[in-house]
Amino acid sequence: MSIAPKIHQSQIKDDVLMGANVTIVEPVNLYGCRLDAGVFVGPFVEIQKDVCIGARTKIQSHSFICELVTIGEDCFIGHGVMFINDLFEGGGPAGGDKTKWKKTDIGNRVAIGSNATILPVSICNNVVIGAGAVVTKNITEPGVYAGNPAKKMKHKI
Repeated sequence: MSIAPKIHQSQIKDDVLMGANVTIVEPVNLYGCRLDAGVFVGPFVEIQKDVCIGARTKIQSHSFICELVTIGEDCFIGHGVMFINDLFEGGGPAGGDKTKWKKTDIGNRVAIGSNATILPVSICNNVVIGAGAVVTKNITEPGVYAGNPAKKMKHKI
């Protein structure tokens, strides 16, 4: 006996707020988020609800931006960047218990290299995160950060 699978199509839901001149390259999954003026979203990106993306920010393909993330203006999110909001503090996934999820705040003019992982942190303005970096702590000083865990490599960008 065969049971038909559930098939979900990529989509941009009606509850997405968009500013002027937003560019979206499908397929994408966008729902309950806000994209300010001039934002670019590449293919195979998911942006979940309660995410705010600042003006002129570019999000490249295959990135995942989970709930409770805010990204500032004039940012660059490279290919395959993953944002995390659940730290598995109870020894496993929080599941539907969103009270255990944490926020991420990304400042303005932040560039995040391909395949970086961003845990729930705050990152100040004028920061570059190297490709493949894992950001586990708040970044409070502008500069270039790389590695696992990410550490400051240069003071100025």
